Amino acid sequence: MRPWNAFTAAEAEIRAMVDDPRWQGLPGDTRAHAIAARTLVTRDGDRWLFGAHARWHLHDPADGRWHPAPPPRRIRARQVGHSPAALPPKIIPGGPDFAAEPGSTQAFVGPDVPPKLCERVNDLLRANCRRSELDYPLAAFDDVFASDVPSTVAAIWGTIMWCAYAPAFDGNERLITMFGQFLRRSLPGDEWVRWLPAPPLAGLVALVGERLRAGHPRTALRLAALIADTAHILLSDTRFRPRALALLTMVEPELRKPGLDDHAAARGDQELRRAWLRRCPPRLARAVMAETDPEAHLSHTVYDLVEALAFTTDPPRAAAAYLADLSDSKGLLPPRLDHRLRHAYEELLRAGLTSTSAGERTEPEGFPVRPAGGFSGQYRNPDNESFTGPLTGSGPLPVPGGPVTGTGGIPGPNKLSTGHISETTPDDAGTRRLRLPGAGPPDLRGGFTHVRDEAGTGMMPPDRASTAAVLGAAYAVGLAWHRVSGARVPERGFAGSAALVRRLVLERDDPMSHT
Repeated sequence: MRPWNAFTAAEAEIRAMVDDPRWQGLPGDTRAHAIAARTLVTRDGDRWLFGAHARWHLHDPADGRWHPAPPPRRIRARQVGHSPAALPPKIIPGGPDFAAEPGSTQAFVGPDVPPKLCERVNDLLRANCRRSELDYPLAAFDDVFASDVPSTVAAIWGTIMWCAYAPAFDGNERLITMFGQFLRRSLPGDEWVRWLPAPPLAGLVALVGERLRAGHPRTALRLAALIADTAHILLSDTRFRPRALALLTMVEPELRKPGLDDHAAARGDQELRRAWLRRCPPRLARAVMAETDPEAHLSHTVYDLVEALAFTTDPPRAAAAYLADLSDSKGLLPPRLDHRLRHAYEELLRAGLTSTSAGERTEPEGFPVRPAGGFSGQYRNPDNESFTGPLTGSGPLPVPGGPVTGTGGIPGPNKLSTGHISETTPDDAGTRRLRLPGAGPPDLRGGFTHVRDEAGTGMMPPDRASTAAVLGAAYAVGLAWHRVSGARVPERGFAGSAALVRRLVLERDDPMSHT
């Protein structure tokens, strides 16, 4: 039997069982027995089980816990079974969780948001951006937008950011630049990437809840409809689709039955948020896990990261090097990792190579850290972190799809405040590529640095898509860790994620012909 066949066969059997309509009607102990009987063991003694959320779980011999973890692809395994009574209920598939949308871990650096999607969002924004701020006050996102911006703009923005798997956007991304004239101050990031925070659902809820409590149900309904319209547009991109689907299931019932949320809103935004989350079906549970179970969400983003690094010879060791970027002064991270990741992380810990983001480093050793071109300070997210620093802006709002050029120092809502974005220059192939001002071409060496080589991550992703996937997964882990621990998110990106940008900055996928 080929090494991967044992895992493939076990996964196929379990999928067939769980997909059977009779599965959900079986007693819990019967389902546990069926899953436990298909436990696999590898030659190193690791036990693997395909369980909840259609994901593999690895048994930790130290404490008996099961961690979501992608299995090895080059190691033989055999079926040995496991005690059903020893399986925690949370890893037994319920049925609907196996129907979850897979989505994509790619960030929006390299593969841009499709032009047609951007055009549809832009049309929606232009049709609703001139509402009165008195009728549509900013009950949330007031740290992002100028005081005279109506909440209709915030509803569209908040939906985009909430639905994004990892909201790291190319600095010239049209989906971001269209909001430039409304921003209060420049977005966090560097010359190339806007490393944006992931807003909680509470922000969107607050926009609707405030209007309901103020006695304006029609404007509240309009905001809910804008959220739904934006989510519908986002469905066409797999990087938004799972959470966009979940958001639609939460918002559309109110649109079909106005007044449905009046009682919940009267009791406060937290009660309204709970009402929305209760409407999300089990098949989309993983899409809202950041809201319902931040600890589990962190585990699943780590799973995504290890999976995105499958091209390396040792994915857990490669993933540990990215986890080393996270600030963890209290040592809270290792106990949350499976034993393979934990051992690799502890090697870096003993070498003094962890918590790199705590020192304001935005790139690994071996790459120079260049001064920020258009942003200084911290971004305040809805969890009440500070956002301070000078107001810096860029040039006037560009035509969607056009190059963004120049920078300015005039603050306010009439300037595109996304930080310094370099000019575009045509290359020999007839397409336009972004150029780092004052710097040569990026370092495309095979490894990140000597430090990363020693940590086992000396191989860069083989192509643009896999690079974007690793970048997105790594940044998603950082955001998930922030939710769990409160650790800061560097405004210019985590070290490993920022290094990957160098692989992507000259590989734009929105080529423009010479004029």
